[in-house]
Amino acid sequence: MSDPCPCGRPLPYAQCCGALHDEYDRSGHLTAPDAEALMRSRYSAFVKDRRDYLMATWHPRTRPRQLEAPEPGLRWLGLDVLSHRVLDEDHAEVRFVARSKLGGRAHRLMETSRFERVNDEWLYVDGDIA
Repeated sequence: MSDPCPCGRPLPYAQCCGALHDEYDRSGHLTAPDAEALMRSRYSAFVKDRRDYLMATWHPRTRPRQLEAPEPGLRWLGLDVLSHRVLDEDHAEVRFVARSKLGGRAHRLMETSRFERVNDEWLYVDGDIA
């Protein structure tokens, strides 16, 4: 039995976000079909500590120079996608809640993320935390 995908879809990781991560590893291309799939794959990349994938999927205009390692003991607990709104052919928003636990305390991040398609690849631009 294979590991379930951290993104919350009822698929094994290898057939869901893992396939997007693997395609990036093989070809250097980002193949998420839409902003929601990219957002889910980014959440899974946080769970798997795939900082290379997170940086590659971040729009160059807003990408940080580096990502710090996750805090020791951080556990990601789940993702709920609340909405996926297509604004036009190359822009979309995804509203989600990501749950985590650190130092015995539960945390909840609610964000509306903005995405842009550049050269046929969806990229994370930025987000508003609620």
